[in-house]
Amino acid sequence: MTIRHPEKINRQTNPIPKKPSWIRVKAPTSNLFKKTRDIIKKNNLITVCEEAACPNISECWQKKHATFMILGDTCTRACAFCNVKTGKPNFVDVFEPLKIANTVKELDLDHVVITSVDRDDLEDGGAQHFVNVITSLRNLCPKTTIEVLTPDFYKKKDAKKILALSLPDVFNHNLETIPRLYATIRPGSRYFISLELLNYMKKNHSSLFTKSGLMVGLGETKEEIYQVMDDLRSADVDFLTIGQYLQPTAKHAKIERFITPEEFNTYATMAYAKGFLMVSSTPLTRSSYHASEDFSKLKKARQKSLQSH
Repeated sequence: MTIRHPEKINRQTNPIPKKPSWIRVKAPTSNLFKKTRDIIKKNNLITVCEEAACPNISECWQKKHATFMILGDTCTRACAFCNVKTGKPNFVDVFEPLKIANTVKELDLDHVVITSVDRDDLEDGGAQHFVNVITSLRNLCPKTTIEVLTPDFYKKKDAKKILALSLPDVFNHNLETIPRLYATIRPGSRYFISLELLNYMKKNHSSLFTKSGLMVGLGETKEEIYQVMDDLRSADVDFLTIGQYLQPTAKHAKIERFITPEEFNTYATMAYAKGFLMVSSTPLTRSSYHASEDFSKLKKARQKSLQSH
């Protein structure tokens, strides 16, 4: 049997607490869910919805919305919160960009989200593959808007320039948590490297919508979250998502507490006050949750902002 997270075997066991009523979701059962799953399987594609055990998979797939995970199913990092398999990745599938585009066309998606595992083994971290996927989508699905959720491309000096060769409509890179928790939650990453990536993309491509996300419930304080909001606004990030961290297994990072819906509302109010054009802050919010609807709202919010200046 393949061990999904070999680096976590000897970690402390953290019992998974019972979820409060506002977190629970129904198991997927609809015919449309099954149809979406069958199309994805037929094309031999990977979704982060399945790999990361997303709680919103039923709702999203019933709407024919899926987040495709490119560059394989195995990540070279070992983040303490993530359920994606870790280890040595396989070769990059050069036909994947075309497979993705054909699947998006078959599903008739208005908006698609493309994410990936970290590929520290590749010279460019997978940046060119992102470009190839976007180019294929533009060619086969010209009416579909494209959102990417990228790795940080840490120590990949040409990655940012490569990404500029074919830009998406929304560029998302998640900070995930506060700086103080990086050493334990995101040990292979650096907070200011992630912030600089977001800053670079907006600074060099001003019309690009930028987006970032945070998990809460890992032991952060509200003051630390507010500071991250300020950092993101200094990078001119347009859209912020905040959601509850849910522990995938007993070997993953411990849930320190469940944040209440009222607290999420407070975070949203503060984020809008700090100048974000769009905020999604709920217990079940994930990076690509309601991405299509939110992109429409984001465009309207920018237009309104431009008209008021």
